[in-house]
Amino acid sequence: MNTPRCAMRRMRLVVAIAAGAALGATRAAAQDADPIPVNKDTLYRFPNTIAGEFTPGTGFNIISTKFGSLNVSTYGLFRYLNQLPAGQTFVDHLGQVRQSNLQNSLNWQRTMIWLTGFFYDPRFRYNITGWSLGATQQTLIFGNVQFIASNYFVIGVGIVPTLTARSMQGSWPFWAGSDRLMVEEFFRGGFSSGAFVTGEIAPRLFYTLSVNNNLSQLGQVQANDSRDLAYSGSLRWQPTTGEFGPRNGFGDLEYHTRVATQFGVSGGSSREFRGTPDDQAPVASQVKLSDGINPFDFGALAPGVTVKNLSYHELAIDAGAKYRGFAFQSEFYFRTLNDFVADAPLPLTSIYDRGFMAEMGYMVVPKRLNLDVFGGYVSDQFRRFPWELGGGLNYYPSGTRSWRLNLHVMHVDKSPASSFFGYYLAGQTGTTFSIGTDVLF
Repeated sequence: MNTPRCAMRRMRLVVAIAAGAALGATRAAAQDADPIPVNKDTLYRFPNTIAGEFTPGTGFNIISTKFGSLNVSTYGLFRYLNQLPAGQTFVDHLGQVRQSNLQNSLNWQRTMIWLTGFFYDPRFRYNITGWSLGATQQTLIFGNVQFIASNYFVIGVGIVPTLTARSMQGSWPFWAGSDRLMVEEFFRGGFSSGAFVTGEIAPRLFYTLSVNNNLSQLGQVQANDSRDLAYSGSLRWQPTTGEFGPRNGFGDLEYHTRVATQFGVSGGSSREFRGTPDDQAPVASQVKLSDGINPFDFGALAPGVTVKNLSYHELAIDAGAKYRGFAFQSEFYFRTLNDFVADAPLPLTSIYDRGFMAEMGYMVVPKRLNLDVFGGYVSDQFRRFPWELGGGLNYYPSGTRSWRLNLHVMHVDKSPASSFFGYYLAGQTGTTFSIGTDVLF
């Protein structure tokens, strides 16, 4: 008669011991972590769970009740960009001469407005984002919803990043410059409608998995998409302190007194479709060849031939460290394009490119002025071997990450990245100057 009760007591004892051990490990990890002071402007009350583009600043609380809340936050970037030399041409991998439309421009480059909060249950969170890019006159409204079941399991749906590079997973806008470096811009995927799960599967080890419609939804309506889906995943390990600064971003404005480290691996696979009939320009634009050309453009891989479908497979391995104002970040990339479907035979069956980027910074004036240097290189199928070297300064007038003045100078050779979003256009060989200011509140 007492057997069930004894079994229940033993079960409770086991649960209590396990809970005590878990609590002890959590406390030990907390005591071991670097006591970094948290600035109100850089850590929103809802922690970042997947992408910086979906994480506002502190903002302004408009509504706060036990049934729901509403917070408004904004980001803005103004930038002067000069890509030199003007009037430049380049030769693509097929030997064709092409024009580089290099820019000398002043732009209110980017605007973000977030409406965030919870509904009914604080674990059920929503994020509605307004995004605008002045250089391309694009404006979008998108968002996501998440349910925080536990630290181990968060599930969400909405616009979701493809987890193809570390910069896709929460660090924006805390980068060395206002946009990505050349190599990571070339290899990465984009953002698309999808679903994700994320969490901390072991102390200081985090995972994220996502399923998306494609690599990038920008410019593609559902009617132009295929039935294929994109799959990606990532692991992030922070073994020494359990953190890597606000949003895991670049730079050590917070001044770590213990070495903070971060290691990770990310990868994705997608079957991509050009999205339009052969006689029209493609709407799919995320993937570029190593000469900066869209593989879906007419004649991109062979004269007179149009690629309709291709498969994208990518792997990235990253590592970084921060200590007493020093910061280092690096990432290696491996990408294969294959399974081409075209309207005529192609001279190749696959394209394999690999590359790396590295950046290092130091707070030469604590809390105020950061100096950084960076570089990158691509070892590509077409043996063009694009590379980049540069440096920059970040000045923080308020001593926080909320407001900065940024100078970025880079010399590129045969740029494989091409977008009016960032610093690079296809085939550019020369120097780019960027001067800007951005605010997050």
